Order: sequence, then structure tokens, then C-alpha cells
Amino acid sequence: MLSHIGHLRQIHLDFHTAEQVGSVGHAFDGEQFAARLKKAHVNSIILFARCHHGFLYYHGDETILGPVHPGLKRDLLAEQVAACQAAGINVEIYTTVQWDVLTVHRHPEWRVMHADGSFEGTPPFEAGFYRKLSLSTPYADVFKDHVRDILKRFTPDGIYFDFIRPDVCVNPYSMAMMERRGLDPANPRDREEFGFWNANRYEIELSELVHSYDPKMTVTFNGGHVGMRHRQAAKAYTHFELETLPSGGWGYMYFPVTGRFARTLGPDVVGTTGKFHSTWGDFHTLKNLAALEYEVFRMVAQGAGCSIGDQLHPSGELDRETYELVGKVYGELEACEPWLDGCKPAVDIGVLHPEEFLGGGVMDLPRAIQGITRMLMEGGHQFDIIDTTQSLDKYKLLILPDFIRVDDQFARKLADYQAKGGAIIMSYQSGLKPGSDVFARPEWGLSVLSEGPVDDTGLLARGRRYERHDFAQYVRAGSALQRNYGPCEHPVYLHGMDVGSEEGVERLADFIQPFFDRSYKHYMSHLQAPSSGKVGGGAVFRKGSLIYFASPIACQYEECAPLWVKHLLLNAIDLLLPQPLFRHNGPSTIESGYMLQPDKNRAVLHLLHYIPERRGSEFDVVEDVIPVYDIDVSLRADKPVKSVSTAPQGAPLAFTEAAGRIDIRVPEVNGHQMIVVEFA
Repeated sequence: MLSHIGHLRQIHLDFHTAEQVGSVGHAFDGEQFAARLKKAHVNSIILFARCHHGFLYYHGDETILGPVHPGLKRDLLAEQVAACQAAGINVEIYTTVQWDVLTVHRHPEWRVMHADGSFEGTPPFEAGFYRKLSLSTPYADVFKDHVRDILKRFTPDGIYFDFIRPDVCVNPYSMAMMERRGLDPANPRDREEFGFWNANRYEIELSELVHSYDPKMTVTFNGGHVGMRHRQAAKAYTHFELETLPSGGWGYMYFPVTGRFARTLGPDVVGTTGKFHSTWGDFHTLKNLAALEYEVFRMVAQGAGCSIGDQLHPSGELDRETYELVGKVYGELEACEPWLDGCKPAVDIGVLHPEEFLGGGVMDLPRAIQGITRMLMEGGHQFDIIDTTQSLDKYKLLILPDFIRVDDQFARKLADYQAKGGAIIMSYQSGLKPGSDVFARPEWGLSVLSEGPVDDTGLLARGRRYERHDFAQYVRAGSALQRNYGPCEHPVYLHGMDVGSEEGVERLADFIQPFFDRSYKHYMSHLQAPSSGKVGGGAVFRKGSLIYFASPIACQYEECAPLWVKHLLLNAIDLLLPQPLFRHNGPSTIESGYMLQPDKNRAVLHLLHYIPERRGSEFDVVEDVIPVYDIDVSLRADKPVKSVSTAPQGAPLAFTEAAGRIDIRVPEVNGHQMIVVEFA
């Protein structure tokens, strides 16, 4: 087993192979297989015991699950494992949990059933193995026997369990199990609660099963998303592997959000992208080199290990061009490892995750968390994404974006946090009590005056998107928020809250009314009416260490990225956090990660400059690396600095120290650059 997740240069080698394909594995050569991996700087691999088609790739017990693939005549997995272990390559063995189309055909009664009586997943006359098995059925015990069969035959470094997600299921087995737990199967909330409990319970049981064979073995589970339920299930994981193929539906915002959340849960984090142009199973394609660099280096910039997905051809031979591509990126990554070992993210901002309140899942992150993450990344800030159960002590500033309701327990936690010197930024409905328009803490001095306007259909207009900005509001910033914004008025297209304030609360910005809201009765030009110049209420408020935005600024930025909205937020952060961990004067397309390496008494700053573009309608691509030059960076340094240099190049950099900060000019960022600060 690798001693440090930061050293992980992994391949996830899919092998979902249809029964119509013959001569499976005929071209496999163990020495060539391992040599190609070693040449590509791969030090860990995920190999298949069983696939979504339902076939085994080893000489296992076919009375449990399987059978062995009909076109496979050799013990392929055994040969793969032996070749990799002889070459010193870490091996995780893969098996699928809830997608197995053969088992579904044999036992349709084990499928997940919706409340309307239909089965979950691929319809009968549609291609695909996406038919989900329920964890409440006898299949759960059968699968454990399959895991025992693997562990009796192999001694891998870890087990990778694929596709396990909460079931919202009402088959007879699930209904009976719910009733035994005192839940009502007819209640949608009870069904959802049970689904989360059942997935967590089963993951913990599988992890205990694996560790009964070898306590040092790694165990991870993949369901396409790591979210709120994983706080309860985290003890089942030795590490999280975040499936996050940007071109496969996850997009380029998934890892920056979920990686920052997952790393706060305890286990180490590995990011998984793919070598494919699009997504899993895109045979004979290659991702652009610049894109693969970007996806790998942004993982390590946030403290994660790296895994690249591939699919092995049925012949069993690794594709030469694929591993030439992988080798270029992993070769660079290997050279970086002395500055990755034992690193921990340094942050000063904690962002509350709206998923705790709104839900979310695979390829379905709340808009608010994406918008706030974009603004903070573009502003160079260092931050975690957290939930309300976590300790707040490490953060100088908390941000509650748009939908973070505050119950009595969390209100007490926020009061204690502010009493200890912490600062808070809230927006829109954040700070309100659950199910109420009352702010959770009277000390904030804020109150909701009205629900605001309704549209022609009778719906509340606040927070709602209208194609022609029917209920847009203009915001005029006061002097404290005018940097890069100016004294003029700019629109926020999503209507905000109607909020008033007590004496002692400062209004940092005002809403300015348009002449009228747009409707069939009165409209002007193509979009919202212009400003009337009349003040319509408060837009941004401050009381001490709290700043509140009445508008849903996080959702607004995710929707159409108004620059002025970002400037308002960044100016507010500057008021409450005047000495952030990191800032720079480069373009907003620079991404950063500030890591501490305590065993080496140094800090490592990662700077990345890659620009995803929407060149086709389906997903973003990165083709070119565009260098940037002479970037001035400033780091908050709590200790005297001995030296600064680039890594891995080792070129010394001049620096100045003053007022607890260190200022450095970085001559060039050509894709990815590390800056190493050695403390005295």
C-alpha cells in the first residue's frame, strides 16, 4: 500500500465487456502490461474482478455471482495482479455493487422499485446495464459472499466498490425493512431517510468485512458523488475517490466544490478523471494533453491524489498512445511529489454547503455553491466547503450562500464563533430560521419587511429567474464597496429579500428601483426598465463582523457571472478579512492552492493557468496552455521566511517581508507552477 495518498498516480482500468465479444484477454502479456504502466509513471491500478455486464474476470466461484465471461479462457485478473505486484504497482480490485445486468435478469425481484411500481433504470428495449439492485434484498448477502471469494483468492492493496447509492425503493424487501425500523414506506421522507441509512449501513458492513481479512487494506466506494450522507459513512472509507470527469457530465466545477467538501470529512481524497475525450467507454479517444494536465494538477493543488480512468480493450493489451499521454502527465506529477508529501490545505474561509438544505447529487450541485465557489476561486481565496456540524474554529470568515437556514443549535454555534472573533457573510435567505422569514439571531439587527412582489401568475418573484429580468433590482454601492464597482448602479437580475435594519446597522449598498417591474401591463425595450433613481431599500448591510446581502448573489453569479456582483462580494470579504492567506494581481483565470508541509517546515503554493472553453455544445475542452508572466503574489506568513523558490525547477525567487506578509514576483506560470516557501 502506498504510504501517502499524495503519491498516488493511479489508473482506473474499466473492463465492462459484452458477452458477444470473444477471445477476451488473448493479447495479454504480463511483462508488457506492467512495463507499459511503469513507463507511464503509474504506481497504482484498479483491476476488474467483475463488471456491470455481470461477468467475472477471474476463476471465481460462479455459484455466487457471475459466470466468468464466456469469451475468457485464462485467469486474467490473477495474471494482471501478479504482473503488477511483481513490478511494485499498487493494486485495488474492482467489483460492482448495484449494477449487474445478469443478476437483474436472474432475479428481477431484487431490483429497486419506484413508488409507482416501476423498476429503476434502463427500460427493456434500451441499451444499457443501468438497472439497480436493491441493498434490502437477499442480493446484499450474496454480494458479501462474492467479496469473500475475492479476498480468499487475492491479496490486493485495496478493494474498490463501484456504484453504491441510496435506494428510494418500495420493493417488498425494502418496505419490510422500513417497517422494522419504525418508518412509513408510504412517506417519501421516510423512504429517503431509509435509503441513506441503508447505503451507509451496507458500506460500513462491507468495509468491516474487508478489514476482517486485512486491516491495512484500503476500501473505497463510488456512487458518482460525495455529499452530506458521507459524514455518517466516512468511517467505512480509507479514502474517497471522487469520480469527476469534466467531459462526462460532472463539468469543471464539480471537483473544486466536492473536493473541498470531501477533504473535511476525515479520509484522504483522490480525484478521478479520464483519458477519454468524453466519458467512460469512449474507446480509441484521447483527452487533450493540456486538459489532462489541468485536471490532474488541480487535484494535487487541493491536496488530493490522482487517478485517470481508461478502459482496457477486450484483447487485454493496453493502448500505447493512451499510456504515452498518461506518462507525460504522470512524469511531471512524479517530479512534484517531494512537495506533495504530507501536505495539508491552508484555508481561512469556510463556506457552508447548500446541499445540506437543498439536496443534490451526481451532476446536480446546487447553483449557489457553484456560484460562490467560482467567485472565491477567481478572487484567489483559500477555503473549505463545510456543513453545520463541523468545527468553525479554523476559519476567520464564514460564508453562508443564499440558502443556509439557521436553526437554534447552529445559531448558538454562530454566536460563539462571532464572540471568538469570527466574521460572517450571508446572502438572500441565509440566516433565516427554517421555514420562516425571521432571522435566527436578533443581535444581527435585521428583519424581513415583506415577501416582496408577486408575478402575474401569483408566484413570489424573489429569487426566481425571469427570461427578461422582469423583477431586476439595481444596486448602488456605498464607498466601502465601490472598488472596481464605482458609484453607479448595476442590476441584480434575481429579485432579493425586502429587509430592514435596526439602529446601529450600516447600509453598505442600496437597492434602486426601476421605473416599474416588467409585465404585460408595462414594459420598456427588451429587458428590465431602467433605474428611476429612487432608493428602494437596503441591498447590503453590516453590523460589526457580519455582512448580509439581500440578493441571491451566489445563484446570480452562477447564472450569468455579472462582474459587478463578484466585485461586491470580494469587496465585502476585504472588509472582514483584510489580510487573506493569499492574493495575486494576475488574471481571474489563475487557480490556486496554498498547502502547508509541516514535516518540512515549509508552505507550497500551487498556481494553475488553464482556460476551459465551450468549443462544442456538449462540454468544455482545454487545448492550449497559455502562459502568464510576472505575477505578483502575497502570502500571509506567520513565521520568518528563509527562502523562496520554484518547484520542481529549484530556481530561487526574490521576496520581501513586511507586516506579516511575504511578497513574491512569479516570473512565469506555464500551466502549473509550484512556489515553495521555506520557513526559518
